[in-house]
Formats: sequence, C-alpha cells, structure tokens
Amino acid sequence: MNLRPSLLTAAAAGLFTGVTAPLLWPLFADPRPSASLWLVLGMLACVALPAHAGVVGFAPEGSGRTVDVALLKRTVVWLALAATTAALMSLY
Repeated sequence: MNLRPSLLTAAAAGLFTGVTAPLLWPLFADPRPSASLWLVLGMLACVALPAHAGVVGFAPEGSGRTVDVALLKRTVVWLALAATTAALMSLY
C-alpha cells in the first residue's frame, strides 16, 4: 500500500479519531476483563491506525537525521482536529 500523507489526510484522521475515540471512553469504567481487550483493539483501530495512515503514511521514505517539518505539521493538524472534534462531541 502506497499512501502519501498530506495535511488533508492528517485532518481526516484527526476528525475520525475525534469522533470515534469518545465512543470508546465508557469502556474505561467497564469492570469486565474483556472490556480492556475491546478498549485496546478499539484504540488501535480508531486512533493508532488512522494516525499512522494519515500522518505518517505507508510509503517508504529515506531515513535521514533531519527534522521532518512536514511530518510535524501533519502531527499538529491531526492532534488539533482530534482534540477539537472530541471537545465538540462532549458538548452533545
């Protein structure tokens, strides 16, 4: 899979994370042992995978020791949109 990240994919991943992550929060209070499994799987599917796909991408990159400014911008966009969406969802 060759997915090139951009600010748009980072924003879409942040929006998806902001909408789906609050739906997983009630699992923190669930005392059943299986709840932690579903919480981990849900966080992987709703936070980690979209963040990696939208912010980092799946395309092979050359490894250098310089700061990747584009990656930093995409990370900030993802975090900002996820936090803003989660805050707006908490109002409803």
